[in-house]
Amino acid sequence: MVQAAVWTDGADGSAGCRVTIAIGSEAGDLGERPAQRDGEADTALARRAAAGDARAFETLYRRHVDRVYGLCVRLVDGDRAKAEQYAQDAFVRAWEKIGSFRGESQFSTWLHRLTVNVVLGEYRLLKRWVTFDDAVGDAEVEPAMAEHPQQRAGDRLDLERALARLPKAARTVLILHDIEGYRHDEIAAIGGIAVGTSKAHLHRARKLLKEWLT
Repeated sequence: MVQAAVWTDGADGSAGCRVTIAIGSEAGDLGERPAQRDGEADTALARRAAAGDARAFETLYRRHVDRVYGLCVRLVDGDRAKAEQYAQDAFVRAWEKIGSFRGESQFSTWLHRLTVNVVLGEYRLLKRWVTFDDAVGDAEVEPAMAEHPQQRAGDRLDLERALARLPKAARTVLILHDIEGYRHDEIAAIGGIAVGTSKAHLHRARKLLKEWLT
């Protein structure tokens, strides 16, 4: 588990306060995650946090930390150490930006978009991985994936291994679209790519997964 006490300025520029962030396998010790998130309650908590209420923000953290951490794990190819750091960074950024949350969407949606921007902005993943050349056709995949169609069932890749083997751009778009529910125009805006490029990567990812898992 990673735990850090962060002193940061309030969202309205007021005096800073201490926000404790703990990420990792023991994060659940901070309190049980509610079985059903209440969007209205999140909005009320976010408004209190924007006014400098650190306890309200800690409650938001407890409600959303597991999914944010899980998203980070997927975006960094299962590297849990990096995921812990990025999840911590995402919540620190959320505290700093909480005043920009207007309640026009669910708080969870706002937080997950912020998390994606933290991870992809730091990694510069889509900028580095996604090109129009890469989107055209199916480029070569790793040699380890060129397995015989008649391979024994026991040797077939499971979903997690198959996802890890996908080309990085295709995997990132697949995660954002099929797992996190982003639309192609949203993925394009995050990555600075064309909507058609996003669609091409999703098509490629689905095609490869179908080949490897059936």
